Amino acid sequence: MKVNEGTIDRGIRFVLAATLAGYGMMTGSWLGLLALVPLGTAVAGWCPLYQLFGMSTCPIEKKI
Repeated sequence: MKVNEGTIDRGIRFVLAATLAGYGMMTGSWLGLLALVPLGTAVAGWCPLYQLFGMSTCPIEKKI
């Protein structure tokens, strides 16, 4: 797997995940579970959709 997310992209995904998780916990909504997707991609630095479409926001290609 190659890293295909840049630092800013990963930060945005982390904030989105925290927001969704907080909303899900406060309202008891299933959206809290949806937070696992952006959180997982932010932690891994790899997005399967980016790879599928050949995109990358990472300035330097790194293998993990």
